[in-house]
Amino acid sequence: MFDKYQIKPNDSLKSIADKFNTSPEIIMDINNLYFIDELRAGMEIVVPKEKEKYFNTYTIEKGDSLYKIAQKYNINPTLLASLNGLNMDDFIYPNQEILIPKSGYSYYITAEGDTLDTVADLFKVSKKDLLAQNETIYLLKDQVLVAKR
Repeated sequence: MFDKYQIKPNDSLKSIADKFNTSPEIIMDINNLYFIDELRAGMEIVVPKEKEKYFNTYTIEKGDSLYKIAQKYNINPTLLASLNGLNMDDFIYPNQEILIPKSGYSYYITAEGDTLDTVADLFKVSKKDLLAQNETIYLLKDQVLVAKR
């Protein structure tokens, strides 16, 4: 997933890469750039989406289970499984990466019949804030919605 980014006067390839948790080489590659001096203030480039905004990643180690990981991060194991498209009885494997929800946010997995009003009421936020904090809302069953606490 990608976003557009407009280069600012004091930006460097390194500072842009750091801002989006990536490497200068990846930015050059996804923008078909061959030379650093091709970047100019005002130019729009493509950058990786900030997936770490609401989640951290965790690499599963030998002996891990969803219960152990959930306990370690003080989160509901069912939420952890759902956020990662897993069932509680699914196998997890060493070196597999999963998303860990960041603290300071509320997470909700939509159910059939949810509306913007019902989810906004649940989060105790306005519909406008809910829309602003979630890039895309389809309100389909099993969609993850996030709100800042």
